[in-house]
Amino acid sequence: MAIGEGDPLPAVTLEGSDGTAVDLRDYRGKPLVLYFYPRDDTSGCTREASEFSAALDRFDRAGVRVLGVSKDSAEKHRKFAAKHDLTVPLATDADGSVCDAFGVWVEKNMYGRKSMGIERSTFLFDAGGALVKSWRKVRVPGHVDAVLEAVEALPAA
Repeated sequence: MAIGEGDPLPAVTLEGSDGTAVDLRDYRGKPLVLYFYPRDDTSGCTREASEFSAALDRFDRAGVRVLGVSKDSAEKHRKFAAKHDLTVPLATDADGSVCDAFGVWVEKNMYGRKSMGIERSTFLFDAGGALVKSWRKVRVPGHVDAVLEAVEALPAA
């Protein structure tokens, strides 16, 4: 089941890269950009995380928090962030429950080989916790700019 526009932010918990619990309900009160990516330290995922990190000040000025999610471990997230000087917060969904809640755990077909994996997706929630916009099957070039444009279009709180 996929989440749709107008749906509330699911009451789910992730593990932060520092090993602490990250309850998405704690993000209510400010807009949130939640992006899902397949794996740490791959070219597309590195570029996406680097671009979100580079734009983090702009998101902060707009009062929007950003959180990246994959199924990689907290330790792998820490190494990934250190290796690429990432500042965007990352969280792990080791059991896949959050990926399921957002409908991003999908069958993929690459070069005729089918496998399950995370579909690169981004979700923008308003301060009240309602989904405002989603991007599925994201292509990295220009994506962060498109998210920032949607953030800037949010009504002032």
